[in-house]
Amino acid sequence: MIDFRLDDEYEALRKTVQDFAQAEVAPVIGGYYEREEFPYDLVAQMGRMGLFGLPFPEEHGGMGGDYFALCLALEELARVDSSVAITLEAGVSLGAMPIHRFGTDAQRREHLTALCSGEALGAFGLTEPGGGSDAGATRTTARLDGGEWVLNGNKAFITNSGTDITRLVTVTAVTGRKPDGRKEISTIIVPSGTPGFTVAPKYSKVGWNASDTHELSFDDCRVPEANLLGERGRGYAQFLSILDEGRIAIAALSVGLAQGCVDECLRYVGEREAFGHKIGAYQAIQFKIADMETRVHTARLAYYQAAAKMLRGEPFKKEAAIAKLVSSNAAMDNSREATQIFGGYGFMNEFPVGRFYRDAKILEIGEGTSEVQRMLIARELGLD
Repeated sequence: MIDFRLDDEYEALRKTVQDFAQAEVAPVIGGYYEREEFPYDLVAQMGRMGLFGLPFPEEHGGMGGDYFALCLALEELARVDSSVAITLEAGVSLGAMPIHRFGTDAQRREHLTALCSGEALGAFGLTEPGGGSDAGATRTTARLDGGEWVLNGNKAFITNSGTDITRLVTVTAVTGRKPDGRKEISTIIVPSGTPGFTVAPKYSKVGWNASDTHELSFDDCRVPEANLLGERGRGYAQFLSILDEGRIAIAALSVGLAQGCVDECLRYVGEREAFGHKIGAYQAIQFKIADMETRVHTARLAYYQAAAKMLRGEPFKKEAAIAKLVSSNAAMDNSREATQIFGGYGFMNEFPVGRFYRDAKILEIGEGTSEVQRMLIARELGLD
């Protein structure tokens, strides 16, 4: 039997996060956004709620849940604000998940409890100034010298990398050459504060202004040989698998933003009057909102299916790419239509739809551009 209803446990989590987002995030996030300030107090509250530990086992301080639970939390947070949502997504999917998936027992004991509690954040150092979609073009290097890795290079657009509670960055680096001449890419844990590891000033961004994003540089940065994460030479493959999962999470976040646009428009058109009527009575506005709701519905089903396949242990690369593509398109389209419905008010920062519009574009770029998603879908269809 096909049943798309959430079970009681999932629904309770969804409602809890929804209440938190409405009561705690919505009233204050606009101020954080305009000040471009990281919301440490909201992150601490999410940590106490267990959100950073949702998909991790209890033995490491997690909640013993699964990845779909994380996705539900991300959707509800993004209905109100994407900066808070991406802080959670990156902290879990990109910061803690590589340690959980590929770390040694010692690495998990050292790092996971703090990451699961939200008292510390981890970051994911993949993208470089000259290599975004072409992640295999990694130029950062790491060589062994006297039992230590010596790293040199740069990373760009790294979320959660420069906060006061950032604990580590996992960095992809070229550690040698394979027999066929291709780069051997490995992943290395670099703790914050390591000499030679420099965090540049935060970026001035179009959106996600209450999240933390920096360029990183490594100049003869030395860490113990034991900081290798996973198998040497498997760093690129490891992170491709992390990105497949992350695309479902970004799809959920995108659905949340798209749904938030519908929520705000329904509220506004029931109050705003033009030419003697509430604007929600005009068919032109009704059709816009109907199309917006259709996009949300379709995108949510796409990420639900991708998550279901992942949790069953079935191949899900194509479904994750479809979910990410459809959902990011929905977020961009809905935020544009919401801004239009709000008219001049939609261009004002005091209204959430303006913030949604600024936040939506990165969803078509981060965690794999829309073009990369189409490429992945085509490959999965056998079109090489």
